[in-house]
Amino acid sequence: MASAQKIVNELKKQEITHAVGVPDNGSARIYELLRAEPGIEVITVTREGEAFAIASGLYVGGKRPTIIIQNTGFLESGDAIRGTVVNMRVPVVVFIGYRGYHNRDEDGQWIDSVATFLEPTLKAWNLPYEMLETDADIPCIQRAFEKTASTSLPAAVLLIGHAT
Repeated sequence: MASAQKIVNELKKQEITHAVGVPDNGSARIYELLRAEPGIEVITVTREGEAFAIASGLYVGGKRPTIIIQNTGFLESGDAIRGTVVNMRVPVVVFIGYRGYHNRDEDGQWIDSVATFLEPTLKAWNLPYEMLETDADIPCIQRAFEKTASTSLPAAVLLIGHAT
Protein backbone atom coordinates (compact mmCIF):
# COMPACT_ATOMS: atom_id res chain seq x y z
CA MET A 1 0.00 0.00 0.00
CA ALA A 2 1.11 3.53 -0.67
CA SER A 3 1.71 5.98 2.13
CA ALA A 4 -0.97 8.67 2.31
CA GLN A 5 1.61 11.06 3.74
CA LYS A 6 3.92 10.54 0.76
CA ILE A 7 1.01 11.16 -1.61
CA VAL A 8 0.14 14.37 0.24
CA ASN A 9 3.80 15.44 0.25
CA GLU A 10 3.85 15.05 -3.53
CA LEU A 11 0.62 17.02 -3.89
CA LYS A 12 2.21 19.81 -1.85
CA LYS A 13 5.25 19.74 -4.18
CA GLN A 14 2.83 20.15 -7.08
CA GLU A 15 1.43 23.22 -5.30
CA ILE A 16 -2.21 22.16 -5.35
CA THR A 17 -4.57 24.64 -3.74
CA HIS A 18 -7.68 22.46 -3.51
CA ALA A 19 -8.65 18.80 -3.27
CA VAL A 20 -12.18 18.21 -4.53
CA GLY A 21 -14.16 14.99 -4.37
CA VAL A 22 -15.89 12.33 -2.34
CA PRO A 23 -13.87 10.51 0.33
CA ASP A 24 -14.06 6.72 0.35
CA ASN A 25 -12.31 4.01 2.34
CA GLY A 26 -9.25 4.06 0.08
CA SER A 27 -8.77 7.83 0.14
CA ALA A 28 -9.95 8.61 3.69
CA ARG A 29 -6.43 8.95 5.11
CA ILE A 30 -5.37 11.21 2.20
CA TYR A 31 -8.34 13.49 2.85
CA GLU A 32 -7.58 13.51 6.59
CA LEU A 33 -4.01 14.65 5.96
CA LEU A 34 -5.03 17.21 3.34
CA ARG A 35 -7.50 18.79 5.77
CA ALA A 36 -4.57 19.42 8.14
CA GLU A 37 -2.58 21.29 5.47
CA PRO A 38 -2.96 25.07 5.87
CA GLY A 39 -2.40 25.87 2.18
CA ILE A 40 -4.83 23.30 0.79
CA GLU A 41 -8.61 23.57 0.94
CA VAL A 42 -10.62 20.34 0.84
CA ILE A 43 -14.02 20.56 -0.84
CA THR A 44 -16.27 17.53 -0.50
CA VAL A 45 -19.15 17.15 -2.92
CA THR A 46 -22.31 15.06 -2.93
CA ARG A 47 -21.79 13.60 -6.42
CA GLU A 48 -18.53 13.05 -8.23
CA GLY A 49 -19.68 14.89 -11.34
CA GLU A 50 -19.78 18.05 -9.23
CA ALA A 51 -16.06 17.66 -8.52
CA PHE A 52 -15.22 18.20 -12.20
CA ALA A 53 -17.33 21.36 -12.44
CA ILE A 54 -15.94 22.78 -9.21
CA ALA A 55 -12.35 21.95 -10.16
CA SER A 56 -12.88 23.60 -13.54
CA GLY A 57 -14.20 26.75 -11.89
CA LEU A 58 -11.27 26.82 -9.49
CA TYR A 59 -8.85 26.45 -12.39
CA VAL A 60 -10.50 29.29 -14.33
CA GLY A 61 -10.20 31.35 -11.14
CA GLY A 62 -6.44 30.81 -11.03
CA LYS A 63 -6.27 27.93 -8.56
CA ARG A 64 -4.59 24.52 -8.88
CA PRO A 65 -7.10 21.83 -7.88
CA THR A 66 -6.92 18.08 -7.94
CA ILE A 67 -9.84 15.65 -7.83
CA ILE A 68 -10.00 12.56 -5.59
CA ILE A 69 -12.85 10.10 -6.24
CA GLN A 70 -13.57 6.38 -6.61
CA ASN A 71 -14.02 4.51 -9.89
CA THR A 72 -17.78 4.15 -9.39
CA GLY A 73 -18.09 7.92 -9.18
CA PHE A 74 -15.76 8.43 -12.11
CA LEU A 75 -18.04 6.32 -14.28
CA GLU A 76 -21.04 8.33 -13.07
CA SER A 77 -19.29 11.55 -14.10
CA GLY A 78 -18.95 11.02 -17.84
CA ASP A 79 -20.83 14.07 -19.05
CA ALA A 80 -19.26 16.31 -16.42
CA ILE A 81 -15.82 15.17 -17.55
CA ARG A 82 -16.64 15.79 -21.21
CA GLY A 83 -18.43 19.06 -20.66
CA THR A 84 -15.94 20.63 -18.28
CA VAL A 85 -12.38 19.37 -17.92
CA VAL A 86 -12.10 18.05 -21.49
CA ASN A 87 -14.02 20.75 -23.39
CA MET A 88 -12.56 23.54 -21.25
CA ARG A 89 -9.06 21.98 -21.47
CA VAL A 90 -8.57 21.98 -17.71
CA PRO A 91 -5.23 20.38 -16.79
CA VAL A 92 -6.40 18.58 -13.67
CA VAL A 93 -5.02 15.39 -12.15
CA VAL A 94 -7.77 13.01 -11.06
CA PHE A 95 -7.00 10.44 -8.39
CA ILE A 96 -9.35 7.50 -8.87
CA GLY A 97 -9.72 4.78 -6.26
CA TYR A 98 -9.65 1.47 -8.13
CA ARG A 99 -12.36 -0.32 -6.15
CA GLY A 100 -12.44 -4.03 -6.87
CA TYR A 101 -8.92 -4.26 -8.35
CA HIS A 102 -7.77 -7.02 -5.98
CA ASN A 103 -11.15 -8.76 -5.69
CA ARG A 104 -11.11 -11.70 -8.08
CA ASP A 105 -12.67 -15.13 -7.96
CA GLU A 106 -10.79 -18.43 -8.28
CA ASP A 107 -10.85 -18.09 -12.10
CA GLY A 108 -9.22 -14.64 -11.97
CA GLN A 109 -12.42 -12.80 -12.92
CA TRP A 110 -13.27 -9.58 -11.10
CA ILE A 111 -15.97 -9.99 -8.49
CA ASP A 112 -16.87 -6.29 -8.51
CA SER A 113 -17.92 -5.37 -12.06
CA VAL A 114 -16.78 -1.74 -11.70
CA ALA A 115 -13.17 -2.95 -11.92
CA THR A 116 -13.82 -4.29 -15.41
CA PHE A 117 -14.98 -0.92 -16.74
CA LEU A 118 -12.46 1.61 -15.42
CA GLU A 119 -9.45 1.13 -17.68
CA PRO A 120 -11.43 0.53 -20.88
CA THR A 121 -13.38 3.72 -20.15
CA LEU A 122 -10.20 5.73 -19.57
CA LYS A 123 -8.79 4.38 -22.85
CA ALA A 124 -12.02 5.09 -24.77
CA TRP A 125 -12.00 8.68 -23.50
CA ASN A 126 -8.29 8.98 -24.32
CA LEU A 127 -7.41 9.91 -20.74
CA PRO A 128 -3.85 8.93 -19.80
CA TYR A 129 -3.37 7.13 -16.50
CA GLU A 130 -0.87 5.33 -14.30
CA MET A 131 -1.37 3.09 -11.30
CA LEU A 132 -0.23 3.96 -7.79
CA GLU A 133 -0.10 0.96 -5.49
CA THR A 134 3.09 1.31 -3.44
CA ASP A 135 5.47 4.07 -2.43
CA ALA A 136 7.66 3.09 -5.38
CA ASP A 137 4.86 4.38 -7.63
CA ILE A 138 4.73 7.90 -6.08
CA PRO A 139 6.70 9.41 -9.04
CA CYS A 140 3.66 8.77 -11.24
CA ILE A 141 2.00 11.73 -9.52
CA GLN A 142 4.60 14.16 -10.86
CA ARG A 143 4.34 12.57 -14.31
CA ALA A 144 0.55 13.05 -14.26
CA PHE A 145 0.95 16.74 -13.43
CA GLU A 146 3.55 17.08 -16.19
CA LYS A 147 1.17 15.38 -18.63
CA THR A 148 -1.69 17.73 -17.78
CA ALA A 149 0.60 20.75 -18.12
CA SER A 150 1.78 19.66 -21.57
CA THR A 151 -1.68 18.77 -22.92
CA SER A 152 -4.07 21.08 -21.02
CA LEU A 153 -6.20 17.98 -20.47
CA PRO A 154 -6.87 15.76 -17.46
CA ALA A 155 -4.79 12.75 -16.49
CA ALA A 156 -5.54 10.07 -13.92
CA VAL A 157 -3.68 8.34 -11.13
CA LEU A 158 -5.37 5.09 -10.19
CA LEU A 159 -5.15 4.41 -6.45
CA ILE A 160 -4.82 0.68 -5.85
CA GLY A 161 -5.86 -0.32 -2.33
CA HIS A 162 -6.11 1.88 0.75
CA ALA A 163 -3.53 4.61 1.28
CA THR A 164 -2.15 4.14 4.77
